Amino acid sequence: VVLILLGLCSVSHAAPAAKKRPTRAEKKAARKEQLQRAKAQVAKFEQMKKEGADMISNTKEAAALRSYELRKKKTHGIIRKREKSISSILFPGMAPEEYNKNELIPINVELVESRKTQVPYKFYDLPVCQPPKEAAVRKIRKNLGARLQGYKPQASPYEIRVGQDKSCTPICMVSIGGRKLRWLRKLVERQYRVHINLDQLPVLMRSRELNYAVRGYPLGFKAPASYTGLKDDELYLFNHLKFTISYHEDPSQFDGVRITGFDVHPVSIEHKVETDTVASATKISTCNADGALEVVNDPATYLSLRSSTSGEPHKVVYSYEVQWEKSDVEWTDRWDVYLVGSPDDDIHYFAIVNSLMIVLFLFGAVATIMIRTLRKDIAGYNEMQAIEDAQEETGWKLVHGDVFRPPTFSPMTLSVAVGTGIQIGVCFFAVLLCALLKLVNPMKKGQALSSIVFLYVLSGTVSGYCSARLFKFCDGTAWKRNTIATAVSFPGLVVVMFTVLNIFLSFVNAATAVSFWLVFAMFLLWVCVSTPLVFAGSYLGFRAEKTDVPTKTNQIARFIPEQPFYADVPFSCLFGGILPFGSVCIELFFIMSALWLHQYFYMMGFLMAVLFILVATCSTVSIVMCYLQLCGEDHRWWWKSFWNCATAGVYLFLYSLWFLSSKLDLVGALPIMVYLTYMSMISIAFGLLCGAIGFYSCFWFTRKVYGAVKVD
Repeated sequence: VVLILLGLCSVSHAAPAAKKRPTRAEKKAARKEQLQRAKAQVAKFEQMKKEGADMISNTKEAAALRSYELRKKKTHGIIRKREKSISSILFPGMAPEEYNKNELIPINVELVESRKTQVPYKFYDLPVCQPPKEAAVRKIRKNLGARLQGYKPQASPYEIRVGQDKSCTPICMVSIGGRKLRWLRKLVERQYRVHINLDQLPVLMRSRELNYAVRGYPLGFKAPASYTGLKDDELYLFNHLKFTISYHEDPSQFDGVRITGFDVHPVSIEHKVETDTVASATKISTCNADGALEVVNDPATYLSLRSSTSGEPHKVVYSYEVQWEKSDVEWTDRWDVYLVGSPDDDIHYFAIVNSLMIVLFLFGAVATIMIRTLRKDIAGYNEMQAIEDAQEETGWKLVHGDVFRPPTFSPMTLSVAVGTGIQIGVCFFAVLLCALLKLVNPMKKGQALSSIVFLYVLSGTVSGYCSARLFKFCDGTAWKRNTIATAVSFPGLVVVMFTVLNIFLSFVNAATAVSFWLVFAMFLLWVCVSTPLVFAGSYLGFRAEKTDVPTKTNQIARFIPEQPFYADVPFSCLFGGILPFGSVCIELFFIMSALWLHQYFYMMGFLMAVLFILVATCSTVSIVMCYLQLCGEDHRWWWKSFWNCATAGVYLFLYSLWFLSSKLDLVGALPIMVYLTYMSMISIAFGLLCGAIGFYSCFWFTRKVYGAVKVD
């Protein structure tokens, strides 16, 4: 009996049977089924796109279609692809914020800007309602870049509480007349848009019928005479805003609600008011009175900005309404709609492949020169030296006694330009490295510009050291003047250009006009930080040993034979700058679109790859052209090696002129002046960077080549 009981117990406590592992055929069938489902889903989405399906609303179907459209942007990694949300890519490390019912949400107003003019204004410079004293304000830490860009978020006059719908609510009444009215008409005609921010989401205008979404809302609109029935075109003001706030709620995951969408629909309506003052409790027949109709855009009730014949100012009543909508879109996907329609990553890959083809071609040319031509020449020259037949030698070896002769024209200017170019390159590389390491987020207002300013200042030691080493090699003795020129030249030029532009911006009261104290702070940063670092680098450079060269310089310079026209300045320099510019021109289009067309640019990895390609292109172009120049027995390679690549800055400026004429529609002299001033700064910096790379490449090349030749 005991044995039987023990047997029953062992059976009852036996381990469960192990799961059967799927066979290879079952795994293959599962993969095939998964692939078929993926293909069916792709075919479904492609068909929806062909039919013009809604892609911008907050429905579940539109969100899925957006996710499919942005699938390549959400995959990161070179070897192992990882799926990420757009929010985690744009704002790494950012956590969602939950709001409780009836909680007052801070809503900030930002700049009022237009693509037609690069002159933004502050929101409260307009004739609008002022914010209430008890308005909720989100404290935002402002940085130097944000101040230089005029970015200063302020509390809005709108009161929004979580989950509380609001019907038409008046805010205030503003009298607009005379000069203010003419200025407002000008802003409406130039298509200025107002930008508002809620929970770090920019406000969107969506149109399901046209299937598009655009950030901000226009101040007003211009209606043609055929639409209004008037003799001339008329300008109208949007004075009523319909806010729609989408939220996601999931009690099993988190408490409260998360904001997933912030939309606005502007309306132009002439409110009927009988009082001289308006508050939120004021009853208006066209807004919140009993029996009032819904506020809609109706040509019969548009608010015109036409000047009255009697000269009396316009009385404009501002109002708004709020509607909360529950959405299936999760917080991680709320930024998808902002990137729909942006260029695909494949374009960046094609641009890099195109640039790599140029680099491979140039590397092939350099390899041919270094491995075949030079090895053969060097072997021949060494044999000729052995048989004392050097009298017949021709080509680049003839100038061995002059190739390291310092330039006769302003060695100090060359030293300063090369040192500044290296400083710009170090600064640019450091900024991109910080962005790749998530220390700098280009999506945060002003953070990238702040990083550029501070890292340029901190890299002053590099420019001082490089400039001093080169100036010492050129037998320069005025080290103090050289150091001061290095510290002052490029920053001084930029400050002068910026100051002149700032004066004109101050006259029109633009938001980007900086105060005297900010200019003074920049001056202190330059004098107290940048200049001492340049002097420190210059001290180290002059204390270092003079750069060794493999040949001695003759006392009398060798006669230079007449060169073909294409091998002399300026033709050789113009030919040399084409390839460095061509290697970056495609990526340059996206950068300029982000700068001047208010698009998002966050792909710092592509930009780092383009920087390496630019360095390789400048180096190879400079070496090839230097070799051809030396073969023509022209030993004046110092300035030519710099200008052969520095002319890429000229092509960049010409490209900016093309961009201005074809992609921008600027109106007025001041916007064009703003554009050309900043593009001039960028072109000069780009030219100095390319020139410095080209010079040091030639310097390395000449030392390497002439060090391999037997010279008496």
